[in-house]
Amino acid sequence: MIKGVIFDLDGVLVSTDEMHFKAWQMLAMELGISNFTKEDNKRQKGVSRSESLEVVLEKSTNVYSEEEKLEFAERKNNYYIELLKGLSEEAVLPHVIDTLKMLRKQGTLIGIGSVSKNTPLILEKTELTQYIDQVSCGLDITKSKPDPEVFLVAAKKLNLKNEECLVVEDSAAGVVAAKAAHMKSIGVGPEYLLLGADYESFDLQSNVDWETIIKN
Repeated sequence: MIKGVIFDLDGVLVSTDEMHFKAWQMLAMELGISNFTKEDNKRQKGVSRSESLEVVLEKSTNVYSEEEKLEFAERKNNYYIELLKGLSEEAVLPHVIDTLKMLRKQGTLIGIGSVSKNTPLILEKTELTQYIDQVSCGLDITKSKPDPEVFLVAAKKLNLKNEECLVVEDSAAGVVAAKAAHMKSIGVGPEYLLLGADYESFDLQSNVDWETIIKN
């Protein structure tokens, strides 16, 4: 039986994809890269900031030191944080609040498993903190998805066995991480059919029989 649901954040509970894209694009332009596209941005879904940076730098002919890369990643994050100032509850995706309320009502614990170090800020700005029992994010881990660390930390914080947790993800890396943690998964989002999750749905309600999934 599932006792806790661990949600990824970006693309699952909230939509900050456009802000991420704009921040990476700003950095790319500063580095003389004018052809960073949304297709490139899709490859950054679910992975760490440093791995995302490498996607940008693939388009550059320059070679940068690790120190420079750290500065670039920090610069991008500063742009992103600035954009987050305009974030509100309007960024919460459809059916999210109803789903979280339903899970809480039936006694299911709710966790966050996101590699983003900005997770607490996003939860605060979107007023989702009130629905969350525990948060595992980039501030708690050293390894990014597809490593299962972020979900293992979430399960530990929820005081649950891995097998008692269900992961909701919108990235292939996240689904791989869930499987590595021996957790069932629901794949959501535009590419939900391509993620290889145990259950598939465009959003949190379209094709999800929560009662049956939780009891399995």
